[in-house]
Amino acid sequence: MDQKSKIRQIVLSVLIATGGMQAAQAQQAVSDSAASGVAAETITAAVQPDTSAASSAAPDQAIALTPDEAKQSATGNVAELQQMIHGPDLTEMRTTYNGSYGASLLFYGKEMTYYVALFQQKNFWRVIKTQDDQRAEMIYKDFVRQTAQLSDVEIRRTRLEAQKALTDRLIALSQDRANRLQADLTIARQQQAIVSNQQQQTRAEATALQQQKSQAQAQLRDAQRQVRDLQRQLDSGLPIR
Repeated sequence: MDQKSKIRQIVLSVLIATGGMQAAQAQQAVSDSAASGVAAETITAAVQPDTSAASSAAPDQAIALTPDEAKQSATGNVAELQQMIHGPDLTEMRTTYNGSYGASLLFYGKEMTYYVALFQQKNFWRVIKTQDDQRAEMIYKDFVRQTAQLSDVEIRRTRLEAQKALTDRLIALSQDRANRLQADLTIARQQQAIVSNQQQQTRAEATALQQQKSQAQAQLRDAQRQVRDLQRQLDSGLPIR
């Protein structure tokens, strides 16, 4: 074997060895990448929120918004929904009212997007947009819970106002009845005074009439006695039969 053939064999051996090392390194890199992928999937699964568990949470439990949803409350979702609300493409799926507060779940079918809105007196003041139907239902339930809390004082004030109005009406009715009874009592007293005066006057007249009667009877007796005396005198001058 000449010198050139030996050199070619040496170079070929070096290339084969180098290729084997690179293949081994590549295989190790693939194995490491696969292991990293499995680990990443495991970590993601561990930190991924369980929507099924969240869906079964108590309805009165507060729902924490994601960072993206929290940012939405400060963006143009309110203006966007106000522009869409009168259009034909938005479907109102649920709405709950508590006092002047309310929550609505709206669906925009063209983009499969849900709008969850919190409002007062028809004015939107918080709107969350999502394409996750379960998440939309959870946020809607949380907004409904918030409306119940927000309206509690308002509803209590309404009840107190109604109770006060009823009390005022009862006071007015009682005062009116008291006024009518007082008027009746005044009339009764006035009538009693009139009757008493009439009784006194009648008794005085009766007393006067009694005196007049006694005087008349005395005069009658005197007149009758005088008649008898005159009759006797007249009879005394006549012959006796």
